Amino acid sequence: MNKIRHHLTDSLLMSYSAGTLPEGFSLVVATHVSMCDDCRARMTEFDAVGGELMMQSGDADLSDDSLAATLALIAAGDSSDLGATKTKPRAKGVFPTPLQDYVGGDAEAVKWRRVGGGVRQMILKTGKGSSVRLLYIPGGAAVPDHGHRGTELTLVLQGAFKDDTDRFDVGDIEIATEDLEHTPVAEEGQACICLAATDAPLRFNSLVPRIAQPFLRI
Repeated sequence: MNKIRHHLTDSLLMSYSAGTLPEGFSLVVATHVSMCDDCRARMTEFDAVGGELMMQSGDADLSDDSLAATLALIAAGDSSDLGATKTKPRAKGVFPTPLQDYVGGDAEAVKWRRVGGGVRQMILKTGKGSSVRLLYIPGGAAVPDHGHRGTELTLVLQGAFKDDTDRFDVGDIEIATEDLEHTPVAEEGQACICLAATDAPLRFNSLVPRIAQPFLRI
């Protein structure tokens, strides 16, 4: 794999470690961490610090049914109540293991929906607080020029894209905030597949994407 140049911030890694990120953001973070040795090492450090703080925090009062409720959540596999998506080793294929668990397989299992200009998407089911989708952008195609009303995390899984800030290859993650307006363009050749999570709707600059936005849930 190419050397990953664009990494997660300490703030995102600490929030993930603490289990305070929305589920969609947790999925993107877990997927990137499974691909990136650097961020995985930093995550281990944050987990260790968090564990030490818990050890020093003293006893906490629990309700009589706390253990039973926790065991029931584990048995039901309810990740939205248990907190952040667990970090797992990298699987073979286009999609790392955390993402394959959500999709139900690798790239061939994705049920794409066309959104225009050759671009396709699949919205993944997650809890409240964020929206997460897979994007398929043909080589040379562009995502319409847009800004952000919140934060958008975009992780490259296949191919590469460029925008107004830099080039993003497999494993790279772009963290876009309200001060960024850009037009991502997939590099010629292999289609670019990305995993993207947002906590607010995008802000498109042209009329047609704005009209289609409510139907495409972008």
